[in-house]
Amino acid sequence: MKIVIGSDHAGFPMKEGILAFLKEGGHEIEDVGSFDPEPVDFPDIARLVCARVSGGQAERGLLICGTGVGASIAANKIRGIRAAVCHDVHSAHQSVEHDDVNVMCIGAQIVGPWLARDLVASYLAATFDREDADFVRRVEKLAELEKAG
Repeated sequence: MKIVIGSDHAGFPMKEGILAFLKEGGHEIEDVGSFDPEPVDFPDIARLVCARVSGGQAERGLLICGTGVGASIAANKIRGIRAAVCHDVHSAHQSVEHDDVNVMCIGAQIVGPWLARDLVASYLAATFDREDADFVRRVEKLAELEKAG
């Protein structure tokens, strides 16, 4: 799978471990930063990740910041992005299965490295359930909300 990943300075140390985990899984990865622990603004990184997802250069995106909340807020401002903060495995897969989430946000100050790998594995293994009319209808309504502004 083509994955784009980004982090701010708070997520930088965790991102390094997630990159190694993704490479082990054979994924094609684009890292858009940050590339060191120096302070960086998470909205700038979210813009880079989400541009790749909404533009079709990546199938899924991963954002890592301190809590995951700021990254999620920024990502959800971008047309075509459905981002969710996931700190448990159930949310990581169900957000994709039910809500067609295409960017998962993780809080590096909230979860440890083992759980982060489990979250990523669950998120990437999940697919949107297009057979369930309720899920399809709800995601269509999300797109309508986005168009309405």
